[in-house]
Amino acid sequence: MKKHIVVLTGAGISAESGIKTFRDADGLWEGHDVMQVATPEGFAANPELVLNFYNQRRKQLFEVEPNQAHIDLASLENDYHVSIITQNVDDLHERAGSTNVIHLHGELLKARSTYDENDILECKTDILLGDLCQKGYQLRPHIVWFGEDVPMIEHAMHICETADILVIIGTSMQVYPAAGLMHYVPAHIPIFFIDPKPTLSSKQNLTVIAETATIGVSKLKTLL
Repeated sequence: MKKHIVVLTGAGISAESGIKTFRDADGLWEGHDVMQVATPEGFAANPELVLNFYNQRRKQLFEVEPNQAHIDLASLENDYHVSIITQNVDDLHERAGSTNVIHLHGELLKARSTYDENDILECKTDILLGDLCQKGYQLRPHIVWFGEDVPMIEHAMHICETADILVIIGTSMQVYPAAGLMHYVPAHIPIFFIDPKPTLSSKQNLTVIAETATIGVSKLKTLL
């Protein structure tokens, strides 16, 4: 039986591929107030602005590539059973070769009906005002906005309960419910925390690697 590595990833791993994170800039994301572009209220007030914002993010996604951290994580599947639970909405883990990725906050390359959240479509082009689902309701980005439920969180909890090793990369572990996941892993298993500005310090079973994702995951591979 291969050991099960559970990896929690956040914006820090995608930042090295050139994807901007809104937490770096006082709640602004690419010049927009997050509450305007990442809440149901923002979408209700100005759906065209929100659709265009995510259309631009989707276009940007095709201009970037997975970085060495994504590639190194995918290579761990040669020796381990690896589950990646990501807060990121890009597909860089998949493009690097990871085969078991759970997206807590949705996916840029999918759209969904505003009527039925389970009516989800593949989407690699712009979503425009007037683009409708089969039942005649406006399509929206398949993104979990602030104030919305996180449908994949229970599945992620169950995965964490089966971990032999936990790795946390590029996330402050301050945003719930994702931040609570580390409390679902079995007691005393090895935990590795990779972040250039770590919010945790090393202790007993926790090893902090105060590096960017690309350097940190490379170091992780030698430690494993």
